[in-house]
Amino acid sequence: MSQPNYKLIYFNARGRAEHIRFIFAYAGIEYQDERIPREKWPELKKRMPFGIVPVLEIDGRRVDQSNAIARYLANKYGLAGKDEWEAMQCDALVDALGDLKQVLWQLRTEQDPIKKEERKAKLMRETIPYYLSKFEKIVSENNGLSVGSGITWCDFVFAVSLENFEAIFGKSSLDYYPAMKSLKNRIYALPSIAEWVARRPHTES
Repeated sequence: MSQPNYKLIYFNARGRAEHIRFIFAYAGIEYQDERIPREKWPELKKRMPFGIVPVLEIDGRRVDQSNAIARYLANKYGLAGKDEWEAMQCDALVDALGDLKQVLWQLRTEQDPIKKEERKAKLMRETIPYYLSKFEKIVSENNGLSVGSGITWCDFVFAVSLENFEAIFGKSSLDYYPAMKSLKNRIYALPSIAEWVARRPHTES
C-alpha cells in the first residue's frame, strides 16, 4: 500500500503542531510542512474546515484539531500504546495537560495588569505545582515514560509542552520535577527528534 500524501498546515511556530511534527519525524514519514504567513491567515482561514489550524491534509482531504490528528497518526504508526488501556491513558494525560495549558493561555491573554498578576501568583503557587507534581509521580513510577514501556505520542506532547514551559519560566523551572525534565531530555535525545530539532525553523513559540 502506498504512503498517503500528507500536508500539515500551521503557522511558522511550534505551538499546537509541534507534537504532530515529532510523530512524523519519529516515524520517518515524509510530509509537507506548510507554514502560513500571519498576514495571509485572514484569507486562508476561510478555507479551513472550522477556521482553525493545525490542519492535516491526507491525499487532499482536510481535518483539524491537533490532538485528533496526533491520535490518528499515533494509531497508524504504533505510538498509541500497546493496547486500548494504554491508548486511553495517553488520551487522559494529554487532556489533563490540556487543562493546565488552558490556564496558562488565560494568563497570557489577560489584559488587566492587576488580574494578570493575581492569575500568575495563583498559577505559580497552586495550579502548576498541582499538575506537575501529579505528572512527576506518574512518570517517575513508570520508568521515565508517561504511559507503558515504550514511546507514545503522549511523551511527545509532554516534551514539547515542557520545552515551552522552560521558555516561559526559565531553564531552572523544571528542577523540582526531575522525572519530567528527564522525560523531556530523553525525547529530545532521540536521533530522529534531534535531527528534526536541529533543522526546524527557529521560532519563539
